[in-house]
Amino acid sequence: MGHQIFLLVCTIALLASSSLVSAEVVKHSFHSRNSARKILVAENDTKKSVEGILKDLDIKGSIDYGVTAISLGSRDFGGLYSEKPLAVISPAGADDVGQVIRHALQLPTLTVAARGNGHSVNGQAMAHLGLVIDMKSMADNKKINVNVNYMYVDVGGGALWGDVLKHCVSEYGLAPKSWTDYLDLTVGGTLSNAGVSGQAFRFGPQTSSVTELEVVTGNGEKIVCSNSQNSELFFSVLGGLGQFGIITRARVLLQPTPDMVRWIRVVYSEFENFTHDAELLITSQETFNYVEGFVFVNSDDPVTGWPSVPLNSNQSFDPTLLPKKTGPVLYYLELVLHYNNHDDPSTLNMMVEKLLGKLKYLEHFRFETNLTYMDFLLRVDRVEEAARGSGIWATPHPWLNMFISKKDIDAFNRIVLQNILKSGVNGPILTYPLLRSKWDNRSSVVLPQDEIFYLVALLRFTHTHPKESEIKQMVAQNQEVVQTCIKNGFDFKLYFPHYESTVEWKRHFGDQWERFVDRKRQFDPKAILAPGQKIFTRNHIL
Repeated sequence: MGHQIFLLVCTIALLASSSLVSAEVVKHSFHSRNSARKILVAENDTKKSVEGILKDLDIKGSIDYGVTAISLGSRDFGGLYSEKPLAVISPAGADDVGQVIRHALQLPTLTVAARGNGHSVNGQAMAHLGLVIDMKSMADNKKINVNVNYMYVDVGGGALWGDVLKHCVSEYGLAPKSWTDYLDLTVGGTLSNAGVSGQAFRFGPQTSSVTELEVVTGNGEKIVCSNSQNSELFFSVLGGLGQFGIITRARVLLQPTPDMVRWIRVVYSEFENFTHDAELLITSQETFNYVEGFVFVNSDDPVTGWPSVPLNSNQSFDPTLLPKKTGPVLYYLELVLHYNNHDDPSTLNMMVEKLLGKLKYLEHFRFETNLTYMDFLLRVDRVEEAARGSGIWATPHPWLNMFISKKDIDAFNRIVLQNILKSGVNGPILTYPLLRSKWDNRSSVVLPQDEIFYLVALLRFTHTHPKESEIKQMVAQNQEVVQTCIKNGFDFKLYFPHYESTVEWKRHFGDQWERFVDRKRQFDPKAILAPGQKIFTRNHIL
């Protein structure tokens, strides 16, 4: 952990295992300076050694030691960590990725991290004094090959989902079955975690819609794998946190797209009604095409309160119509029904009323609008554009994502949502149910035990020029939420997990830990890949 560097003066006491300067070191500054010199010499020697190895590396892409590239490879969307790599590789394709890994294996401590669009939040795609492979720059990403007969698309691991969507919809009227809410993420990046959104209750996560992968393992081998070919590698890599191989191509199932969507939000004051209706919708045969849920603050805060709920500027949220005993937070379901331009509007409206008629939302608090299918899926782009314009897209984002069992979600609401988080998180709070049976238990993802479990996502944003105390408070509150779950014995798993010790990782994986270790031994025995996850150490797996 000695090489960890925190950005934006984020010296967070809760992450005590990082490289913070202790009082003892200050007392012995002479020894500290000598140690620093030794480290600098060692790092320079390592850099020279790596440059010597990579100098003769025959790849079609490029190797960049420049300041701009190193800066890119040492930061991510979370903005809490910085790990400086020795070089950033821009591969032309999978063969280049294999060459880089095989060359990196020549040094006993060198590691390799695949970086997509840099949207990890805890340094997971970084490699301290290692090699970062910039997957988004891979030339093969431009090859988006659609097979209309078998309804799939072959796409590079570094391609953005948004580009895949635009190509498939505009050229063929087809689209992948399952999405993430934000689409400027790489195919390989989301498949290495799961990929979850409001369609997951119907089709499972994005990992459930993949039929074939091309993977470069930690041995530098390029292998095509699927359910029936090299299946152990296939399921290892899906949700494998980058530990077993780098995804260079994926075959993703497609389906016909609708022209339009009816986008609806309905509000709840009682969590019991909110969860009842959400679970009813995801378990019914006749239901919406998309179901998500949100928590918002019972206040006029423009980011986290009443004004965040309406879908159009001509809609308004009237708090005087709320029940008098409404608590500190409220909830809304976000629902979507697909339709086509030639559909009879009255038939569409009847279906909407039929589905909503089953629900117990608050009267007077229903908001809806119509959008093209493409505009709905790209809706977060408008949020990103506004955030970039204000500067908060570039500030730290201490996000926390969790899966929590149905049996514990009421207690979680009472202890966490209505108390710890009653003032909001300066960004969206998502919570909605998913079905375990839609996930393949052969993948490396670990889930709570209940058939129904909830995604909870705290998508925090800081101010344009955040103070150290603001960032520390957000990170501390995340830790409080996690510790509260542990203390109360909740059945939960972190999504996009981040832990600092083997003990914590073993607890995370539970009875799947030995399987995870066995897969590591098989596909990355020297633990060269994805060091930023801090699960394994190079050459010392156990």
